[in-house]
Amino acid sequence: MISLRIFLVLLLSVINTLVSAQVKIRLFASHSPESAVFSVVNGKYIVDTYHGERLILSTGESIIIFRFDGRLAIKTRNSKGYVADSVVFLSQSGEDSFSLRVNGQGPVRQYYSGNLHCFPDLGTLVLINNCEIENYIAGVVKAEGGSGKNIEYFKSQAVIARTYMYKYFDKHLQDGYNVCDSTHCQAFNGISTDTILNKAAIVTSGQVILDQNSSLIISAFHSNCGGETSSSEDVWLTSQPYLKGVIDPYCINSRNALWERSISMSEWLSLLKSTGYSDTTGVPAILSFSQKNRLPAYRAGSFTLPFRTIRTELNLRSTFFSVVPQNDTIKLIGRGYGHGVGLCQEGAMAMASKGFDYRKIIDFYYFGVMISDIGNAAVLPGNPP
Repeated sequence: MISLRIFLVLLLSVINTLVSAQVKIRLFASHSPESAVFSVVNGKYIVDTYHGERLILSTGESIIIFRFDGRLAIKTRNSKGYVADSVVFLSQSGEDSFSLRVNGQGPVRQYYSGNLHCFPDLGTLVLINNCEIENYIAGVVKAEGGSGKNIEYFKSQAVIARTYMYKYFDKHLQDGYNVCDSTHCQAFNGISTDTILNKAAIVTSGQVILDQNSSLIISAFHSNCGGETSSSEDVWLTSQPYLKGVIDPYCINSRNALWERSISMSEWLSLLKSTGYSDTTGVPAILSFSQKNRLPAYRAGSFTLPFRTIRTELNLRSTFFSVVPQNDTIKLIGRGYGHGVGLCQEGAMAMASKGFDYRKIIDFYYFGVMISDIGNAAVLPGNPP
């Protein structure tokens, strides 16, 4: 359990985050780290353990932290080791950066900016990065959208990432941070060094997507829709007026537009029977199904099965596929990659390369929305509805 003192420190820092346009991210949230090596990449950091031990780390210097008997053991190269309840690395200029390597993994390190708070909790080492929001947004776009793309595409992804962050800003509030760095929230592997991507985050600073009630939207996106996006109710059973299917001509020649998968007839029948299929005629024509436009369910005679169930069971790239029996084999001829809801990344990339700006890209994939400053949202982060 976290002590009352640490909890109050975390709560105060979360309140300060809302005021200072910063965000708290739990790093390596899905790794359960036992140890970490903190290294200063640029600038200078003060190391504070809250009980009198203060160190100064300069560029190139490192410190090792690991769990020890319910607390933290801390060791630098040039000082004796000591034990503390928690440790904070405080950036001195606000533009300092550091790297982290957890559990002895290497040689790859991940780079971050801002401050870092470390403490043990529930059998793991908790690492919380407090950084400027736009540095975080650029890092998310790097992780979710790649590098080296058109700036208008990066702008659209930055607005989407910022919308998600603010909509779920309180998701982990009771844990002392805002978001984690895994796909449970948004992927974040540290800061971006792509100058075009970073510029896209800065020039769209504060911009989010709002629906007609000025509420932050569910800013869903995926890799490739295969020429047609999905309505949200066909994937998640909940209908959102701004997440409706749209015919998308822009992504159909992209890398993830088409796919195929062959499985045995027995495996296909086994899947169908496990979900209620009982036909025993064995006529392959009954199993054939063409999906020229997105449909919610596969049909074989009077039997239906949601495509999302088939995708999950067979780990398919998408739910947008046709079923073609071939002797003892079933061929699945598919289109797209991902759940298909919201913005199609490869379609957005193509639109950007054709001269569309980020506002038109967002308007194409989300119906009846507006791009506005976060201050115009009906419910602001940290405030109850």
